[in-house]
Formats: sequence, structure tokens, C-alpha cells
Amino acid sequence: MNTNKNRWFIALSAIAIHISIGSTYAYSVYTKPIAESIGWKATEVTLAFTLAIVFLGLSAATFGRMVERIGPRKSAMIAAVLFSSGQVGAGFAVSTESLLLFLILYGVVGGIGLGIGYISPVSTLVKWFPDRRGLATGMAVFGFGAGALITSPVAARLIESVGVSTTFYILGTIYFILMICGAMYITRPPQGWVPKLQAKVKEGNTKKLKEDLDQLTANEAIKTKRFWLLWGMVFINISSGIMIISVASPLSQEMVGLNVAAAASMVGLMGIFNGGGRIGWSSASDYIQRPTVFLIFFSIQIFAFLTLPHVTNVILFQILIFSIMTVYGGGFATLPAFIGDIFGTKELGAIHGYILTGWSLAGVVGPIVVSSIHDATGTYTPAFLVFTILLVVALFLTVLIRYDIKKIKEEKKDPVYKIAN
Repeated sequence: MNTNKNRWFIALSAIAIHISIGSTYAYSVYTKPIAESIGWKATEVTLAFTLAIVFLGLSAATFGRMVERIGPRKSAMIAAVLFSSGQVGAGFAVSTESLLLFLILYGVVGGIGLGIGYISPVSTLVKWFPDRRGLATGMAVFGFGAGALITSPVAARLIESVGVSTTFYILGTIYFILMICGAMYITRPPQGWVPKLQAKVKEGNTKKLKEDLDQLTANEAIKTKRFWLLWGMVFINISSGIMIISVASPLSQEMVGLNVAAAASMVGLMGIFNGGGRIGWSSASDYIQRPTVFLIFFSIQIFAFLTLPHVTNVILFQILIFSIMTVYGGGFATLPAFIGDIFGTKELGAIHGYILTGWSLAGVVGPIVVSSIHDATGTYTPAFLVFTILLVVALFLTVLIRYDIKKIKEEKKDPVYKIAN
């Protein structure tokens, strides 16, 4: 392995990959144009996005061990081929008006590439940044959020000028180039590598850093209590965030009377706070314990979900929504570093993949629960109560995982190792 690699360029490579696959979250730009031009129902068009998110989690879990075995470069190249093929193939499916082909290519093929592409650079960054895990994973996952912000206006303009099919062809090609460029540079650090500043041990100038709690394989990890506690925390955090995202525009119009344009502007700002939370919270997690960050996450959400049904002030309503978005994004970014802390980096990609199945399930549960409750009652208020109860459960799970980690540390007498400042 090349020891002359610059870890910040590795981070940029990861961002290039994540910006490309993050374009998936701009999918709503395609929904109306496809439905109007071909005549497919909106629910049929949306199904492709749902499939992509489901296969993201399934492929991350299925191919996580492959990513660890063959390395991030080959994995990212495979992801580039699959994801871009899904995009270009979606354009072909639209041009031939084949719904089944569209669902298979965009939802299944593209979704598998999405999952492999998501975990490939993240596990590698954790190994390149043992001193700043939260910041490193935050940068990559911020790229995932930024992908939607960049793609949304670009795709909308292209659709107007060249049509849906050609837009898929153009963007699919661009994503392939970006992902291949990122894949060409990204690689694992050598075994035992540490940053230069940490490698220089100065006499009398050492500080204690906690070791990873364990170095477990994926099969060993899923047999532990803390794996399932973390899975539950992730599932509830994502479900709650996606619940808000899926109904943000009609929710704001119904509850505080925003007009359509103002609601659209709020949705755009939500993306910014989502991305900002990925960098901010993950960076903060390098200085405070990762379980503490999740305790803060769920405390904020419980307060917000209890308060929102009673809010009539537009500014306060949006502040609460944006707060939830920072926590939603922060959960994604903090997760890989948390996994490294409690399971080690031995098979981090595979473990990350297993936990991301919670994302797949949340992507289905969140929107279905809130829409079903609204259809049955005519209001969003009961949905907030349901998710508040889930968030209280998540807070309890966080307390349990914190206790479990503390118990294991005490059993191991809290081992530490010394490295230089």
C-alpha cells in the first residue's frame, strides 16, 4: 500500500463518490416530469426511489464483507458501474416507456451500486482518521447530502432543455466519471498506520486515548447486545427524520399555513441543515462521547415532536423542523465512527452494512406510518405522538448501550494506549 497518500485527498475522493450517489435524494425532481410525459402514476414512479433505498441497505449488508475483502478501490469501481448503469438504464427505460425496466434498473441495479458506494469510502476514512473519526465520516456523508442539493437544480434545468431520458444519460455519465476518479485514489492505510503528528512521541508530552472497545468480525458483532441496541437507535432516528422529510411541504401548509412557495423554500433549507448537521454533530462527537451525542439527538427530537403539534408561529415551527434535520443528518455521519469505537475497524464496512438495513426499513416505515395516520384521522398530530413514543424508546436504548459499553470497559479495566499530541 502507498504510504505517501494524503489522507485529505482520500477524504476528497470519498466526497466525490458520495456526491454522486447522494444525487438519489434529488429523485423528486424526476417524479412529475416522468408521470406527465409517459402517463405512469406518481406512486409507480416513486416506487423506484423506494426500491433504491431498500436495496441500498440490503446491498450494504450483503456486500459489506466483500468490500472489506477486495478493498475500497475495487468496491468503489463496482459501485460506479452499477450506479451509473442504473442511471443511464433509467433513461433508456423512460425512452422505451417500460416501467418494469425502470424499476429494475433505477431501483435494483442502481440501488445495489448505491449501497456498495455508500460503505466503500466510509470504512476507509475511519482508518485514515483514527484521531478525527467523526470529522472524516462527516465529510463523506456531508457529500451524500450535498449531492441532492447540487443535482436538484441541475437536473431540473436539464429536464426542461433536453428531456428526462437525456438528463439521465448525461448525469449518469458524470456520476461514473466522478466515482471512478474517486476510486482511483482511495485506498486503505498500511497496517498500524497513524498520522505523523501522533507518531512522534515526545518525552513527557503524551496523552491517553481510549482504544476501540473490541476488534470484532461482522458475525461476532451481530451476536452482541450493543449491535442490536445501535441498530434500534439508528432505525428510530432515521424513521423520525424521514417521517418529517416525506410530508414536510403539506405538513407546513396544514399546521402553520405556509403557502406552496414558502413550503418549497423550507424544504430546500431542510437540505442545508441536514448537511450541516452531518459535519457539525460528527465533528462534535470527536470531543464528546458518541453515546452522549445520541442522547442529545433523541432529547432534541422528543422536545421537537412534542412541541410541533401545538406550534402556530411559523419561525418557531421551522426552527424545530431544522433542528430535527440536523439530528437526522448527524446520525448518519456519527454512525461509522461509533461503529469503529465499539466494534473496531477489523470489518467496519460489513458491520456498517448490517446496521444500514435499519435505513432500508426506516425508508419504508416512516412515510407509510405518517401517511396512513393522516389518511385515517385527517391530521398529523397522532403521528407526532407515535414517533415521540418511539423516540423515548430510542433514548432508553441509548442509555442501555452506554451502560453496556461502560460495563465492558470495567471488565477490561479500561485499557488505554499512549500516543503523542
